[in-house]
Amino acid sequence: MRTVIEGQLKRKKYVKKIIKVTAVLTLFLVIVLTAIPPLIMGGMINQSVQFSQVYQASDYDLDAQELHLTTEDGYQISAFEVEVERPKAIIIFISGIHNPSVTAFFGHAKMASDNGYASILYDMRAHGESEGEVISLGYRETLDTQAVVDYIRSQEKYREVPIVVYGLSMGGAVAINSIGQIPEIAALISMSAYSSWQDVFIENMIALGAPKMVATMQRPFLELYTAYKFGLNTRNIYPENQIKNLGDRPALIMHSTNDSEVSFSNFERIIAQAPSHVETFTREGDYHFFTTDILHPENDKEYAQRVLAFLDSHLGD
Repeated sequence: MRTVIEGQLKRKKYVKKIIKVTAVLTLFLVIVLTAIPPLIMGGMINQSVQFSQVYQASDYDLDAQELHLTTEDGYQISAFEVEVERPKAIIIFISGIHNPSVTAFFGHAKMASDNGYASILYDMRAHGESEGEVISLGYRETLDTQAVVDYIRSQEKYREVPIVVYGLSMGGAVAINSIGQIPEIAALISMSAYSSWQDVFIENMIALGAPKMVATMQRPFLELYTAYKFGLNTRNIYPENQIKNLGDRPALIMHSTNDSEVSFSNFERIIAQAPSHVETFTREGDYHFFTTDILHPENDKEYAQRVLAFLDSHLGD
């Protein structure tokens, strides 16, 4: 009997020890997983991007008016307006997370102008001459787009003119989020957008050699960190979710199949949630900027024709 009791006590001590060790390891894992997002993302987003290369409208035989627009949350946003007489629509161009400057889209603005479309090119908060010290990964940049939309709607010359939002990479994600949040926007063009920041973060961890299970476990901690960083009210503002708000508005979503910066699976997740009328354009290969000539899109005949055909079919006279 005594031996039995001693055996039971030993087993209880062993179980308690296992529970304590498990609790300590779990706590350690939680601490590590909680620390990863700010450690990795901090240097990426806690900065104001100053571009090494900035282009001038005059490089493209354009006249552009410089604008300084104020967002709802108090940031001054730098933008450039390219006017045309009696525009079919006005296009808002948005660039990527760290490059290029949105001024690289003056070539697109020229192509648009030659075909009857006005444009406004804006640098998101914490980019170029726009105010801000934190890149918000698409969660709060919809407020930047809203400031541009508010300006457009305040101008008599644009009173009845449709608004198109057109973005690249993170700017593509912002474009999708913007049309999901802003009903005044009439159409969307997006290139190489991520489905959510969590998706692209986890996929890049795996690509860099992290075990898939460990990378996948990171998702709730990423969601916690971005909610803390950008506000709880932004937690649903990501492209895979916001594309559901498109309604019957036209959209063209583009991605290359072997994009090494934002994988093609991001495109697939967005399209899986998009209304059935959304148009797509994919290319074989690794073209994160999608067009083969971001500065002179007219040189990429297939791309230029597809974009202009989309615009003319939905917004032309």
